[in-house]
Amino acid sequence: MLKHNTLIFKILTALILGCDFHRSRISSTTNFAASTTNLLHATLTSLMTELKLSGELQFDNLHHAAKDFGNRYHLLPAAILHPKSVSDISSLITYVFQMGPTSGLTVAARGHGHSLEGQAQAHHGVVVNMESFGQSQGMQFHIHGDKPFVDVSGGALWINILHESLKHGFAPKSWTDYLHLTVGGTLSNAGISGQAFRHGPQINNVYQLQVVTGTGQVVTCTEDMNSDLFYGVLGGLGQFGIITRAHISLEPAPKMVKWIRVLYSDFTTFTKDQEKLISSDSSFDYVEGFVLINRTGLLNNWRSSFKCKDPVQASQFFSDGKTVFCLEIAKYFKQEDVETIDQKIEMYLSKLNYNESTLFVSEVSYVEFLDRVHVSELKLQEKGLWDVPHPWLNLLVPKSKIHKFASEVFGKILTDTSNGPILIYPVDKSRWNTKTSMVTPTEDIFYLVAFLSSAMPSSEGTDSLEYILSQNKKILEVCETAKLETKQYLPHYNTQEEWRTHFGSQWDVFVRRKLTYDPLAILTPGQRIFQKATTYL
Repeated sequence: MLKHNTLIFKILTALILGCDFHRSRISSTTNFAASTTNLLHATLTSLMTELKLSGELQFDNLHHAAKDFGNRYHLLPAAILHPKSVSDISSLITYVFQMGPTSGLTVAARGHGHSLEGQAQAHHGVVVNMESFGQSQGMQFHIHGDKPFVDVSGGALWINILHESLKHGFAPKSWTDYLHLTVGGTLSNAGISGQAFRHGPQINNVYQLQVVTGTGQVVTCTEDMNSDLFYGVLGGLGQFGIITRAHISLEPAPKMVKWIRVLYSDFTTFTKDQEKLISSDSSFDYVEGFVLINRTGLLNNWRSSFKCKDPVQASQFFSDGKTVFCLEIAKYFKQEDVETIDQKIEMYLSKLNYNESTLFVSEVSYVEFLDRVHVSELKLQEKGLWDVPHPWLNLLVPKSKIHKFASEVFGKILTDTSNGPILIYPVDKSRWNTKTSMVTPTEDIFYLVAFLSSAMPSSEGTDSLEYILSQNKKILEVCETAKLETKQYLPHYNTQEEWRTHFGSQWDVFVRRKLTYDPLAILTPGQRIFQKATTYL
């Protein structure tokens, strides 16, 4: 066994550290690349035999693992692991760990492939297909007692958890706007949506995790047991372990949703109402918002899905050439509430100061509301507009700075919103558990501002990737020069110094956890925080 490890160690050291084909000085690059790739495949094949995996190690058709939703980074792995058990994942990582610090081989967990900047890619490494792993694992519901939960695989999709939970009359408390994501993927970031003001992000609604660390150890952790790993992994960007199972908090599920949109012309009034709503314990169950700049026929577009309270007045509202703000809110209800729900909503709405001619309401099922983004996805797929670059920028802006941010960005840097929606809504982290690895502004109330742009690959105009990236850069420069104290959500940086700045006072803890749980920097190299076989300090 020792000789076998030594052989693989030597081969992979030569292959991974010495074979950056773009920088190679070897003249016959193509032949060399082919021979070394074959040798790597042979090595990994012997590795699979040695490990006695119950799953499959795949060496061909790897291109889908080098692609993600961002559609900007395409780094081919050497192999894809399709695990059938936690032991498969643990054995792989243990083996790589035992090779030592200079093997260069890394491992990345890939869920539904919704990363934006290649975070789930592993160049010349092994990508673990967590979605296929999730399909082979079951869900166990524990709905009796004061803390109902579902025990699910880290590779389970939230949409599937929703459907299975509803069979028991329950549902998770906190969501993301898009449900076709894996549990492990969202818990490694945060999982924020319009319910976060009340329940916190998804990372605050987990009772227990099973994690495979960067040494291959399988650890069960909770707030009270192995709590350092528990809080580290939640929002930890995949740096300390792969989440293989999670206990997700549940609550009794509603049946229906009143889904409401209203418009504001004044940003101060808009934010004041949003902040009023998130401070209430007995109002709407979901609070989000949009910025809409120079949108023609806006209200007409809503008529296919929403009923307008006053069509005559609404027809006289024009958004052309203007910056307006949409408050999107929802109230959940059950069958027994049908006769009183409209009265409640009227009471809630009476406390707000929106433009009354722009009240649009839709009544949909709970599933329809939560899975609303998927409907848009299917439409875009039909038009060939889904698999395009998505240079998204997600920022967390302190409440005290949001008006300065808006005055500098909306209508100045951005003169229209034709490239994709801009979300904007506040949350209050004083209700959150802040022990996790997630990085937020220091103020309790801050806004998520998400620029969800889509770029047209062949364009050279204002919908091109280069143009949108230049706008993103200008927005970040404004945040820096105006000292707005923003933080990136779903962060992406190119240097460790930038990561130090991002984490601020949390950096030392983050590094300590990395040295403890993944000391060789094997896991999730696509985040570009740590490099294998280098020092962190």
